[in-house]
Amino acid sequence: MTVLSRRAVLAVPLLLAGASEAAAADFAGALRAILKDRSPDEGAIAFDIPPLSENGNSVDLSVRVDSPMTTEDHVTAIHILAEKNPFPLVATFSLTPRAGRAEVATRIRLATSQKIVALAETNRGVVHRATRDVIVVLGACVETG
Repeated sequence: MTVLSRRAVLAVPLLLAGASEAAAADFAGALRAILKDRSPDEGAIAFDIPPLSENGNSVDLSVRVDSPMTTEDHVTAIHILAEKNPFPLVATFSLTPRAGRAEVATRIRLATSQKIVALAETNRGVVHRATRDVIVVLGACVETG
C-alpha cells in the first residue's frame, strides 16, 4: 500500500501549474520556430477535430489544405501543435506535389482541454493556420514518476 503525506498531495497542483507554464513556453517556441517571423494566413485549411473528446488517448483529426499541389505551388509541410501537451509539436507531415492532395489524417494524444493549431507551409514561403479548441474529459500524456 502506498501512503502519501498531506504535503505530497498538496504539492501536486503546484507541479501541474508549473508543467502547464513550461508547456506554454514550449508551445510558443515551437510556433516561432515554424513561423520564422512570417504572418500566417487564415482560411485555406479545413481542420476537422471533435470539439469534445471523452478520452485524450486517441483523438481523430484531419487537415486539408486548399492547394493545387503543382510543382510551382504546393504544400511542403503540415504541422500539428497542441498548446498544453508536454511536447507541443505533435506531428509534422512532409508533402510533395506527387502527393496529389494536401491532406493528412491521424490520431493524437491530448493531455487536457486545449487549443490545437494546424499550420501548413507552402513552397512559396506562405504559412496557413487553423485553430480549434478541444475539451478533453479524460486526459492523456500524464507524466508519472
